[in-house]
Amino acid sequence: MATTATGAAAPADAAPEPTATRKHKAPAPKVPWWLWLSVAAIVVFCLAPFYWLVNISLKTGPDLSGSDVFPPNPTLDNYEAIFKNDDFVHALANSAIVSLTTTVLALLVGSFCAYALARLRFKGKFFLLGALLSITTFPPIAIATPLFKLWSDPPLFLPVLFNTLPGLIIPYLTFALPLAIYILVSFFREIPKDLEEAALVDGATRFQAFRKIVVPLAAPGLATAGILTFIFAWNEFLLAVTLTSTPKARTVPAAIAFFTGATEFEEPLGTIAAASVVISIPLIFLVLFFQKRIVAGLTAGAVKG
Repeated sequence: MATTATGAAAPADAAPEPTATRKHKAPAPKVPWWLWLSVAAIVVFCLAPFYWLVNISLKTGPDLSGSDVFPPNPTLDNYEAIFKNDDFVHALANSAIVSLTTTVLALLVGSFCAYALARLRFKGKFFLLGALLSITTFPPIAIATPLFKLWSDPPLFLPVLFNTLPGLIIPYLTFALPLAIYILVSFFREIPKDLEEAALVDGATRFQAFRKIVVPLAAPGLATAGILTFIFAWNEFLLAVTLTSTPKARTVPAAIAFFTGATEFEEPLGTIAAASVVISIPLIFLVLFFQKRIVAGLTAGAVKG
């Protein structure tokens, strides 16, 4: 009997107690040293020209002819000189007006065009998008001379647009608008139509559905298109030089080209470098502040699912 009881109790004693299983996170793979070295080399390669620009902007007189890695006698005289220059300050205001106006118009008109291209079905839509994209790669020099002739000697009732801010905004839209449309089309395609149809069922008009549903969801795309458009208009040089003749409508890139030294034979390297640093700062902060939206906008439509 004892043997039987002992044998019956053995399986119960032998049963292992349940133990809590712990999930151990796999250790993160180590980044090889050569990858860090490559990233550091790329960063130095990209930042070296801008550092050299800052370096030159802090030099004056004989120091400008040297190649010192660090300015021997750093000074802010060049920055003080450019802000005392009324033409440069006026050019900054012109650049802000032209760039902001171009960006707003490109987003306003481009959003409607992109929405129509994303939602409507018609023949030749693919070729129309291809034509829009090809316009962004069109060389501005090809239209500079015809625009100069048209703006300075307009036919019929057209006003004289040469050396005016509207005379710069219109050709800037020629390149900025197709870029904005192409970016926004890919974003609008990713927004489900069910959201708009639900808003229409609830009594909203097509424009209300577009304004209250589609536009907020496409905010990253609008930010990307707006930033790229602003950067193009802010940095544009060729048309700004060709279509202006006085500081009245000249933008910053064109104004820098007309900087002069203290004497006829002096090259204003210091003031040019200081002005270049000043006009680069807004773009740097703009990209750093909206970098996530720029990446989201540029990669929209690249991956489905």
